[in-house]
This record gives sequence, C-alpha cells and structure tokens, in this order.
Amino acid sequence: MPAPSVETATTPKKRVHPVDEVLPVPKLATYGFQHVVAFYAGAVLVPILIASAIDLPSEELVKLITADLFTCGIASIIQAVGFWKIGVRLPLLQGVTFTGVSPIIAIGLAHGGGAASLLYVYGAVIVAGVFTFVIAPIFVKLLRFFPPVVTGTLITIIGLCLVPVGAHDAVANPHTGEIDASNLRWLLYAAGTIAIIVGIQRLFRGFVATIAVLLGLTIGCAVAFVLGDMSFEKVGAADAIGFTEPFVFGMPKFDVVACLTMIIVLLITAVESTGSTMATGEIVGKRIKASDIGNVLRADGLATAIGGIFNSFPYTAFSENVGLVRLTGVKSRWVVAAAGVIMILLGFLPKVAAVVSSIPQPVLGGAALTLFATVAVVGIQTLGKVDFTDHRNLIIVTTSVGLALWVTSYPDVAKALPSGIDLLFGSGISIGAIAAIALNIVFFHLGSRGPRVAGGGSITLDEVNAMTKERFTEVFGKVVQNVPWAVERAFERRPFAKTTALREAFQDAVLTGTPDQQLELMGAFPDLGAEDETGHALAVDHVALSNLDEDDHDDVVELAGAYREHFGFPLIICAKETERFDRVLRNGWTRMDNSLAAEKAFALIEIAKIVNYRFSDLVADANPIAAARFSRFSELP
Repeated sequence: MPAPSVETATTPKKRVHPVDEVLPVPKLATYGFQHVVAFYAGAVLVPILIASAIDLPSEELVKLITADLFTCGIASIIQAVGFWKIGVRLPLLQGVTFTGVSPIIAIGLAHGGGAASLLYVYGAVIVAGVFTFVIAPIFVKLLRFFPPVVTGTLITIIGLCLVPVGAHDAVANPHTGEIDASNLRWLLYAAGTIAIIVGIQRLFRGFVATIAVLLGLTIGCAVAFVLGDMSFEKVGAADAIGFTEPFVFGMPKFDVVACLTMIIVLLITAVESTGSTMATGEIVGKRIKASDIGNVLRADGLATAIGGIFNSFPYTAFSENVGLVRLTGVKSRWVVAAAGVIMILLGFLPKVAAVVSSIPQPVLGGAALTLFATVAVVGIQTLGKVDFTDHRNLIIVTTSVGLALWVTSYPDVAKALPSGIDLLFGSGISIGAIAAIALNIVFFHLGSRGPRVAGGGSITLDEVNAMTKERFTEVFGKVVQNVPWAVERAFERRPFAKTTALREAFQDAVLTGTPDQQLELMGAFPDLGAEDETGHALAVDHVALSNLDEDDHDDVVELAGAYREHFGFPLIICAKETERFDRVLRNGWTRMDNSLAAEKAFALIEIAKIVNYRFSDLVADANPIAAARFSRFSELP
C-alpha cells in the first residue's frame, strides 16, 4: 500500500463552528419542523389581529396568512444563509414583528379599513424596509450605545413581555378563543405540555431531548384530539394548493405620515433585532461584531421590503425560536434554513398549514410559556456581566423593566397620549427598549463632547492627549495601583488615536516591565483582608471580601499571610472573576503549590485583568467592541 502523501498527512482538518455545521437531511427536516411549529401560531397571529381590526373578509385573511408564511421562509433563509453583507448567518428565524401591529392597524383605520387600506400599509412597509437597509452602516456606528446593561435589559424585557402572550393562549378556550382561566381542562393541557417538555429533557439525552418541544406539542395535541378539543375542520375547508401573488390587493400607495410611522417601527425593531442577535450569539457561543449587526439589519430591511411586495409586514428575529435554540442546544443555522424551506412550502399548501393552525391554544400556550421564559433567562445571564454596584446601571434596568411591564399589563395607557407619541407606548418592548437606550445615554454619554474615556465618562480623548503628566497620573494612576513607572510608560505612548490604544498602553506597561519593576507593582497591592484604621478593606476591588464576619475574615488573613510568607509578595486575585468568598480561598490555597516563577506569572496575569477592568470602569463604554472581546475572557475556565 503506498504511503499517504505529505500534503494529505499534514493538511489540518478545517474547523467548523456548530453554527455552520450541516446536519443530515432527516435531522434538518425534523429540527426545522420543530422551529416551524414553535413559530407558526405567533407568525399567523399578526395577520389575524390586523385583519380583525380593519374588517378584512375571511377569504382575504387566508391570503395574508399564506403570504406571511411564504415571505417568512424567504426572510429566514436570507438571514440564516446570507449573501454578500446581507444576513447574519446565525440560527435566527424571521417572523412578522409584534411591534408593528398597533401602528399597522392605525394606518389601516386612518385610510378607511378593509383591503383598500392595506395599499397604504404596504407602501409604508416597503419604504421602511428600504430605509432600514440604507441606514444599517449608520446604526452599526451607534453600537456603543448598546452595552450589556442595555442589551441584557432588552432581552429580558422581550422575554417577560411575551410571557403574557403564552399565558393568554394557555387559558383560552380552544373552541371559541375566549379567555376561560377557571377551566381546569385548559390548565391541565398547558401544564401537561410543560411537564412533558421538562420530563423529556430530564429523562432523555441526544436527539430525543432536542425535540422535546415538538414532542410536547404532538402529545398534547393527541390528548386534546382524543378528548374532542382539537378539530381538523380548517383542514377540510382549505384549498389543496394556493399562492398569494405579489400586490394581490393592488399597487401600493404612499402616505408621508404612514411611512414615517413605519420607519419608527423599524428603528424599534432594529433594537429588538440587535438584542435577539446578541442573545443568539451568547447561546451558540459566537462573538457578535459590529459588522454582524449591520448584516442583520440589511436582511431585516430587505425582508421587510419583500414583505411589502408579497402582501406581508415588517420582519425581525422571532424570540420564540431564540429560546428554542437555547432549549434544544441545536445551533446549526442550516436548521433555520430548512425551516425557511418548509415555510415556503406551507405558503403553497394551505391544507398542510391548516393542520399546524389547529393546535389547541392551551397546548401551544404551555410550550410558549417555556420558550418565552427561556429568552428572559438569556437576558438575565447577560445582565450578570453588569456591575450593579454602580447605581446608574441599577436605575437603567429597574426603570426600563418597570415601564415595559406597566405597558404590557395596561396597554391602554397609550390612549392617554397624543397621536404620534402614543407609538412609544405601543408595546412594553418598545417603551422598555427606548427607556434603556435613553437612560444609558443620559447616565453614561451626556455631559461632554467627543468620545468618553475617563472620569466616569466626563473626559474626552482630545483632553487625554492634552493632559500634563501630573494630570494624567492623577486620573489614571489608580488603574495601575499608583505605581509611577507604569503610569509613565502609558503616558509616553501619547498621542492616542483611539481609546483602544490607550487601553493597550496600560496593558503593555504592566506586562513589559523589568522583573524588579513587576515585583514593585505586585508589592503595591494590599494583602487580601487588610484594612485601614477605620476598618475599611484596602483591597477595594474585592466585593467578595466585603462585609465578612469575624471567622471568614480571619480565614482570609490567614491565607494572605501564608501566601506572602511563602512567596514574598501579596496574593493577587481578580475580583471580577472570583466573586464568591469560598472561591477566593480555594483559589489562593491551590496556588500555594506553585513555583515562585509560575506564581509571578499568575500574579501578572491577575494584575493585567484588574487593570483592564479598572480601565473599563473609567472608559464608560468608549469602545464596546473591545469591551465585548475582553468580557469573553471571563467566560473561560
């Protein structure tokens, strides 16, 4: 047998991220169908609500639903597969945004209702889609206004505000659609569906566990059918094959107010899409860059414009399916592409679509409760990276969530406001998003001109470059524990073209000092547990070591003393990454077994981390992309 060629033997196998993994066709079809089932009811709910409000005949509603499914499929493929700079290439399934429901109804009613009013709606949708596509690069430049405190708040709000949608279905009569919360049967359907999903996740692994939601819905439907609470009458009444052609209601008409209204809706949707993209990036373990947000928005804009042509509405990533990705652990974007193909087919097959639409509301509501709550948990995880000892972050989150839940609980508050302004209170998601963004700007970005760099965001980059050495040392000295040589090395790197250059100056100063200088820097840090004469901890970075009782404090002092005696310099641990008291002790005692050289290296790494976090506290989000990169380090074991 001939020996393998050198090229064959040494060529490394190309690394494939789980997002880009192409699964076998049977799995693609099954996982894709699960996405469609989870998404379907929410997708068709938008045209149903709009049709009901503007008095659209039932035969026209059928056209809206099939058009919606067809366009959802196209939009999902554009977003998941992508081409050029369009589409984020993540498992983001696209659906009609709920944010646009109230404004679309308002536009329709303002133009007399019925099918004729939809021409003005579609004109506005097309204009807003083109606008979103064009402003995508500009929106990317605004990404610094979306730090974790904003995106985490937004993701949490999306989940919390959608939970009532699932709760509504969970207590709805499947025959009439009316609320019947006191009916034990509907309660058992919803709770039983949840129990099945949880049970499958607990008892099974692998493929079966990943389709838990689909199995929960299937079993719930089977039980409902046996008990007479699920009917297939809609299937018999539907046509075997049907397609809604473009501009089926006529050529679009353009009204300035309607177009401006829809542009506002798309700007809000852009924020939602940013949050959903960040959430999906967290779930699948892929870093989201500024260019990715631009690709998302271009796909949203293109899909929305296509929606206006094919008799549908504005598009965004569906939160139900973001939750489904988290719940199942299936990260491949090709699964969403498969779901897109299935939706396109459903757009041609009204009878097949009618089968999915026959799922009893309580069964669907039980599954939706699980999915929406999962989205909220993703947001909470993002907020876990936020420093809540800073009261500004606390105010941003509490105020935004409070406003969102207020409007979600009492949506009629929008009626108390003048026309135009009432759009801000059109949904809990929109007002929560606006509040989070606005409060972040008020607390972290107002008060000076130019990019914020230091002093709680009050000093600009130009001011840093104009600082004397004394002023620079006063402002930035605490970043490096007020060690003169480290500050001087950073100062010598002026002028700084970007805030990243300023950050790198401090990092390089710490890591490139001479051995004696580095020992001096290590010695400048206080021992863990050390206190001043008033009893305040000197290791101010350590939240985990604040407010200890006497026994715990003695344990820390014992550790710090033993470490210094053994190595000759203080134990240094980055507090941001070791926030629990027991972990501080475990980390410290474990490091006692290291060699002196290894421990010096450990100490320098910990100091570099501390310097980075201290710098970030001063930067006030001057460079969110860099901050996002460094935040990833804290997730490594």
